[in-house]
Amino acid sequence: MDKGPDAFRTISEVADDLDLPQHVLRFWETRFNQIKPLKRGGGRRYYRPTDVDLLKGIRHLLYEEGYTIKGVQKILRQNGIQFAIAIGGGDMSALEEMSRRTSAAAQKKTVEASSAATNPQESASVAPEADMLVGESKAKGKGLFGLGKGGSDSADKAGEDISRDNRTLLQEALFDLLECKRLLDQAR
Repeated sequence: MDKGPDAFRTISEVADDLDLPQHVLRFWETRFNQIKPLKRGGGRRYYRPTDVDLLKGIRHLLYEEGYTIKGVQKILRQNGIQFAIAIGGGDMSALEEMSRRTSAAAQKKTVEASSAATNPQESASVAPEADMLVGESKAKGKGLFGLGKGGSDSADKAGEDISRDNRTLLQEALFDLLECKRLLDQAR
């Protein structure tokens, strides 16, 4: 006897449907606070149809699209639970739209980074990560990129020894490295 489409499912039924072990579903509950099956006596889990669609969406993002758990968490924060439910329900247009938005944002960052490289005055506002990294290394007394000998005097001297042009070149290199990292993370 098959259940209706609106019926609740047990963890074993969902695990069979998604071709996953039950422990993976329990693990995902700890990593994705959006997964909230109904729990009855004895801790028995019952999944609503929307819960199953959400799990299907998460499974698709993790296994077919190659995202990490942190990546899927970020997607859920940015796009909401309905996005993952849409993917779980088979709406691939949502995934295509996210891909377009991601590539448009990457192009915008690249354009901003290249314009910041030509105008060092704007570079602080465009790449807070770059200044944050430089600031952290100076605060630790290691100078720029950890190359100083240590101590606050050497950190101050390292900042003074770098000309504005060299600082701009280093920031351009850092922008390129950050963009490479972003592309590698996206490829995973």
